[in-house]
Amino acid sequence: MKKIKVSLIINMLIVVLTFVASLIMFTGFRFMHGYEVVLESTKIGMFRFYTVDSNLFMGLVSLLLAIKEINILKGRQKEIPKKYYILKLMSTSAVGLTFFIVFAYLGPISKGGIASMLMNSNLFFHLIIPVVSIMEFILVEKTDKLSFKDTKYALVPTLIYGIYYLSNVLMHMENGKFSPEYDWYWFVQNGVWTSLIVAPVIFLIAYIIGVLIWKLNRKSCD
Repeated sequence: MKKIKVSLIINMLIVVLTFVASLIMFTGFRFMHGYEVVLESTKIGMFRFYTVDSNLFMGLVSLLLAIKEINILKGRQKEIPKKYYILKLMSTSAVGLTFFIVFAYLGPISKGGIASMLMNSNLFFHLIIPVVSIMEFILVEKTDKLSFKDTKYALVPTLIYGIYYLSNVLMHMENGKFSPEYDWYWFVQNGVWTSLIVAPVIFLIAYIIGVLIWKLNRKSCD
């Protein structure tokens, strides 16, 4: 029961952090200054970013897990069904990809560097929530219910977003060129052919992250 209580506290923390970060970006509130705003948008425009979508997914799944954990603590059910752990693997892998892309790709190519990617709401979305979520799933929500074949689900969020992103970029192509306004991650600025390289690489990274997270979760369970 101690593990369930700790997991409940962290899941609720993730929910609160996600809500606060979303509110900050939605309203355009700034509590940090010094760098140009990078990959941020207010109101409904914020939902175009994988960063926001993956974190919101993480927050929603954490809320669902928290509800189940409360039920267990109150004796209403005995255990958490496997499907909830699959959702947690999916959402943790998604924010894990967000973390990786920010520190390995977006940060280095941004004018202000990685520091510019950790301003205001993105401090939560790019760093705090992903790190807390990954550590929680690996160290606290240990489970033997997930098998290697379940790691394929880690690809689902990225696949869905990838279809949306590429479709949006192609629909706004003008004279064979793509505006950074729609290619906000700068994936196809050198031509649409680069998507044939970028997409498989991103999906491979997403899958590797999912497998690593599953493996570490499984190992900590042994």
